[in-house]
Amino acid sequence: MYLQGNLQTVFDALYHLGVIDPVLDMDWSKALHEIHQHAHEVSAIVLVANSYQGDVEKLTLELKKFDQKTLGYLAMEVAREYADFHARQNIH
Repeated sequence: MYLQGNLQTVFDALYHLGVIDPVLDMDWSKALHEIHQHAHEVSAIVLVANSYQGDVEKLTLELKKFDQKTLGYLAMEVAREYADFHARQNIH
């Protein structure tokens, strides 16, 4: 499952929850290797992120239900989507 819609809303909710800074400091190669072992949790949080993008407050409340590790995986997915988007923009 992929993130869809407004990534900025998801980023803002994650930032409000204090997820972004710790994710920037973590070892991404290890975390990205582990992400496949947590596919169910990642799919669930991406579904929530895609469902509540119209309301950052509701999205934040729904994301609070997840543990920090799963929130970190979502933050990494947001970063990867941003990177992919910008890479496509630079190709054209």
